[in-house]
Amino acid sequence: MSQKSAGLPPQGLLLLAALALGWGLNWPVMKIVLQDIPPLFFRGSCLLLGGLGVLALARRQQSLAISSLHWRRLGWLTLFNIIGWNALAIYGVALLPSGRAALLGYTMPLWSVLLSVWILREPLTLRLVLALLLGLSGVFVLMGGSVQTLLQAPTGVLCMVGAAWSWALGVVLMKRFTLPVNTTVLTGWMMLLGSAPMLLGAWWFELDSLRWPSLWPALGMLYNVTVAFMFCYWAWNRIVMMVPVAVSSLSSLITPLIGVVGGALLLGEQPGWQEALAAVLILAAVAVVSLRRS
Repeated sequence: MSQKSAGLPPQGLLLLAALALGWGLNWPVMKIVLQDIPPLFFRGSCLLLGGLGVLALARRQQSLAISSLHWRRLGWLTLFNIIGWNALAIYGVALLPSGRAALLGYTMPLWSVLLSVWILREPLTLRLVLALLLGLSGVFVLMGGSVQTLLQAPTGVLCMVGAAWSWALGVVLMKRFTLPVNTTVLTGWMMLLGSAPMLLGAWWFELDSLRWPSLWPALGMLYNVTVAFMFCYWAWNRIVMMVPVAVSSLSSLITPLIGVVGGALLLGEQPGWQEALAAVLILAAVAVVSLRRS
């Protein structure tokens, strides 16, 4: 696909809107779930149930088989897209306010654009540079006065930055490897494979802290399995395969904006002028990079 027409098609824009809403609202939802459910067990269970659900849906229309030639590459995709991102992000969310954790996680476009130029030789056009500057400016505006808060939780910051880097490399590798596998099947297998080490870690480290969750954390768990994992992971992988890495990555910047708004609605965090300015900057970045040029 040429850079001139590299924006998201109408189907991609609809998927992006649904993805931003589903993943954005999930940041405060994760804080609610973590009140009763330990981090590794939470994410591992979501990956296991979500992966089984996606593969069950895929099985109706196509084979679930993946050639043995592709399992090594599938392992690398799972390591960075699923295990690295989920394991580090869930601890980052536990240590930081949900909205701020989302903002650090969505520094991912910075790393993915740089990695795509290096690994995939994608051109760094003026349009992409403008979108990157607008989007990251929006993220830093949202951070605003919370820099001091972030510095008080350096482990949480390191977890979220590491998660963002892992996700960025995973996105680039998806374009680099381009496995001849249906998106739904690929999504299901990645989630299922990623659940194994996380559940093993939960059994080793969190077994003593397991207890039956109360109503809202249980509903949050259900939301994660069905929306955040089964639908959003599939939608994200579809978008990644549609367009260059820089376009998909920068388009995702709308998600932390939804995360901050969701934190205000669900957790009582109060948005102000910073959120309004950041919304303008982030939406401008998404428009610059996502809309096709005629």
